[in-house]
Amino acid sequence: MKYAKFLCLALGVALLALLVHQTDTKEVWHQVTRIGWGGMVVVVGIYFISCLSDVYTWQLTFKSIPLNLQWLYRLYLVRIVGEAFNHITPLASMGGESVKAVILKNYYRIEYREAGASLVLAKTLDLFALIIFLAIGFCLLLTSSKVPSTLKTVAGIGLAAFIFAIAMFFLVQRFRLMSRVSRRLAGSRFGGRLSGLLQLLHDTDEMIVKFYTERQRRCTTAIGVAFINWPLGTLEIYCIMGFLGHLPSFADAWIIETVVQLVSAGTFFIPATIGTQEGAFIVICSAITGNSSLGLAVSLVRRFREILWILTGLAIGWLFSIKPTSPNRTIS
Repeated sequence: MKYAKFLCLALGVALLALLVHQTDTKEVWHQVTRIGWGGMVVVVGIYFISCLSDVYTWQLTFKSIPLNLQWLYRLYLVRIVGEAFNHITPLASMGGESVKAVILKNYYRIEYREAGASLVLAKTLDLFALIIFLAIGFCLLLTSSKVPSTLKTVAGIGLAAFIFAIAMFFLVQRFRLMSRVSRRLAGSRFGGRLSGLLQLLHDTDEMIVKFYTERQRRCTTAIGVAFINWPLGTLEIYCIMGFLGHLPSFADAWIIETVVQLVSAGTFFIPATIGTQEGAFIVICSAITGNSSLGLAVSLVRRFREILWILTGLAIGWLFSIKPTSPNRTIS
């Protein structure tokens, strides 16, 4: 896994280097500097609100955690740490999920089975919301005269593959496939050695299914809250391009975010989707505005925001690591 990680990272960096080589770097830098500190404050502020919607979606999936501001704040800190690791590991944005579970267990006495179930549910609900967002974006893409038919076809295939993958991910949860596998393994010669893990998988499976079947109103609310995150990403692009002097229509910004998210989903194995995200911005911004330098400039501004958030997450993670655990802390 370690070598695969470095190989994927090397491929991404090589792609990024190629893109930079083929772009007018002076023009890109000139455009990036136009955003100013005021523009970056707006961009970071939009992302802060976007993170809040993600955290509240996650909070809705817990059974033992109350819906109050104290727990929203706690989960926000945990999420920042976990997402920092998600960005730097090639594990389909899941590298930091174990980090979140460990922090919840060590500091807030949330059992691994509930933490695991909540993380799977939050990820699934977020992906459901993303499908809705991408479907709207694809409809806008089809009606746009600026986007070539080849790109529309590729986007359609990518969206279909993404929907299929998420449907399979949901079916595995809904029909307790992990529990069935666990029962089969329990009867094997390795079952005794893995009994604790198999029981954990079974209990997590049950919690997930109960959320879908017994807490449907909360499930629907969570998807609605999760959906807010994606148009905020569109708003971020809209504002960035506006600060750079190329204010698009909101529909065009939605199309750009749709293409970028599709490419990011398809290249999850590259840490932080480095190179591929920049390529997506260049291709779609070039198609819509005719300016490839603008696409790289927008991507670099977003990268700067990501780096700020990653560094913040790693710093908070370091504070968690030096802070004593609280085994006696109760949920309140």
